[in-house]
Amino acid sequence: MSFQIERGLFKFDFTDYHAILGIPVNADVKEVRKRYLKIARNLHPDSKKAGSDADKKLANQLLSKLVNPAYEILSQGNRDYFVSLGHMGRRLAAEGGKISIASEAAKQLARSGANLDNVYKSSLQNIAAIQYESLDQALEKIAEISELNLVYLMLKGGKGEGIKNASGKTPTGASAADERTPASSSSQGTSGGYSSKGPESYRAARVDDYIRRAEGYMAQDKNNFAAAVLELREALKLDQRNSTCHSLLGIAYLKQNQPGMARVHINQALQLNPKDEKALKAKEYLERLAQKNTGGQKNTGGNPTVPPKPDKGKSPDNPSGGLFGGLFGGKKK
Repeated sequence: MSFQIERGLFKFDFTDYHAILGIPVNADVKEVRKRYLKIARNLHPDSKKAGSDADKKLANQLLSKLVNPAYEILSQGNRDYFVSLGHMGRRLAAEGGKISIASEAAKQLARSGANLDNVYKSSLQNIAAIQYESLDQALEKIAEISELNLVYLMLKGGKGEGIKNASGKTPTGASAADERTPASSSSQGTSGGYSSKGPESYRAARVDDYIRRAEGYMAQDKNNFAAAVLELREALKLDQRNSTCHSLLGIAYLKQNQPGMARVHINQALQLNPKDEKALKAKEYLERLAQKNTGGQKNTGGNPTVPPKPDKGKSPDNPSGGLFGGLFGGKKK
């Protein structure tokens, strides 16, 4: 019996051994062995005494033709396989506009933003938990996991990030520099396809997605500045010279009472765009805060400069109002 899987990485004529074992692409040798032993115990003919002869035959074929070869490749850290996996990631980033995904889990992963790694791991574990419980559904579950692997590799930008061999090391050739980045998940159609724009458009779209989510977290009805910081950090990995990212990150740090970190990003934002309105307001707030903490700076006449009296609602002790009022003061529409 031959097994045909035409979804996920398999449809690129690539045998996804990670999907066969139901483990993430960054699994180490201990995870590989632990997972293999669990599957082997379940599929071994002696453990299927309550099953029919047909079930025993299918279990034996799944074990011998899929699971055992997958374990051999992954446990030995086969260099060619991992290099090919790295190349596959770069290919996916470059061909994003031609790729479609079918499973809901893969579509949700494509929208996961800064939580990519957590969503990937939890989604994969949920499917792997039932992967070989129903033998006639095993290939479908392998396909679903392979679609998760496809989206994960694509969203990593084809840089080989997260891809490790059994020794826990990134294999040579799997992390070659390639800054192509997948398109925004918001550009997906109903089929789960991605925008066919070029690499720079991919990058810009992803950055816009991160910024939009960060602004949502920073809205007054949420005030989740820690989550906003995560989104903006991801955006800066794609575009270090984005003034909007730096200004928003500075404000998010201010909201968390981290003026030192805030100042770094506010200054960077103004270097990139001296007219950035949010950064200018944040800088004004930082200056007021500094004056309040030092009790005023000495002027040339030797008398201390009295800090300007803040307007109502603009106290440095109240960063939620005043200078920041109107930036994230209302609910998102």
